[in-house]
Amino acid sequence: MDIDAVRRSYARWALFYDQTFGAITSGARRRTIRHVNARQGRVLEVGVGTGLALPLYAPHLEVSGFDYSEEMLAQARARKERLGLDHVRELRQMDARELDFPDASFDTVVAMHVISVVPEPERVMAEMVRVLKPGGQIVMSNHFARDRGFLAALERIAAPLENLLGWHSDFPKETVLDTPGLALLHEQTLPPMGMMTLLVLEKQG
Repeated sequence: MDIDAVRRSYARWALFYDQTFGAITSGARRRTIRHVNARQGRVLEVGVGTGLALPLYAPHLEVSGFDYSEEMLAQARARKERLGLDHVRELRQMDARELDFPDASFDTVVAMHVISVVPEPERVMAEMVRVLKPGGQIVMSNHFARDRGFLAALERIAAPLENLLGWHSDFPKETVLDTPGLALLHEQTLPPMGMMTLLVLEKQG
């Protein structure tokens, strides 16, 4: 996945993302944030997009978010101002491969439908672990490749179109689960049609 292709793709998606992919992922987003809201402290949302999740965070959390797409961020910032989301402290433009935060800055890192759209996902995972406090959690919802069945065949067909689509249709879950320093706490299949998976991983040490 090329970073410029990602930027161009999400510039195209920005104006109608909420009504398309945002609507499809609504259930997974709400389930993910429900888990996060039971926690405390500082939260980082990786790939905040148009800010669809921002109103869902509980006000006791201190939320930061970033995205690579300025077009997406413009909508997220407008949403924050329109809804008066004071617990959302900052929304910044940033490359997920080089996070501009000190080590062990956050109690929770949230990554919804983002790990399969970034270049160098292993590097992105390492950065999420770096900025997470020991004992903190990465809470992730994403579509992962299937081993068999009709949908698995469709994923393989769509795979060569990743730069056009802006995501890896056949992204392997092992890329996340094999990240050094993390232990899997919870895994759950989510709607629609079991296409999404919720993963909760804890930073060791």
